[in-house]
Amino acid sequence: MTLTLYTNPMSRGRIARWMLEEVGAPYDTVMLGYADTMKAPDYLAVNPMGKVPAIVHDGRVVTENAAICAYLADAFPDAGLSPPVAERADYYRWMFFAAGPVEQAVVNRSLGVQPTQQQERMVGYGTFDRVVEVLEATIARREWIAGDRFSAADVVFGSQIIWGTQFDWLPRRDAFTAYAGRLTARAAHGRAAALDDAAVQGNQATTV
Repeated sequence: MTLTLYTNPMSRGRIARWMLEEVGAPYDTVMLGYADTMKAPDYLAVNPMGKVPAIVHDGRVVTENAAICAYLADAFPDAGLSPPVAERADYYRWMFFAAGPVEQAVVNRSLGVQPTQQQERMVGYGTFDRVVEVLEATIARREWIAGDRFSAADVVFGSQIIWGTQFDWLPRRDAFTAYAGRLTARAAHGRAAALDDAAVQGNQATTV
């Protein structure tokens, strides 16, 4: 079995790294630079978008964090990161809500993009305030997003909450703070963050 993560420590690749640490399977890491190796022919053969993350598992390529997380949960069922098929409604719903409407809303907000009332019909999230209300109401009434135990959906959904509050892209609501605390207390999250933080420091050291 071969499993390789293509990433950059200052990217959404941190989400895929966290999921890999939750899975617990051995994997190799290829660090890429935004201006060079991420746009080089070798990597474009893996992901023509020239974006990270991507994983290659026994020759099979998966890109996009939600897809990577869902794939890894299925590929390594012993990790227990996906519910039984009959119980996956919330799992899929909130995982892809986070990957689609939430990310769009947060990115637009951080870029200063404010859809007009007419444009709200065109964007998948409607309004930023509505997204925040749904996020808060959903996580306030449950410990984990897809049921009574942690799952791959929490990696995707939770990453939006952790980053959103960390960089003030989302308001600091009590429900968000409590949920982020449960997530960052996980051993796998700590290992993943330490690996990427060390890579950031190493990169800074080589460029000074």
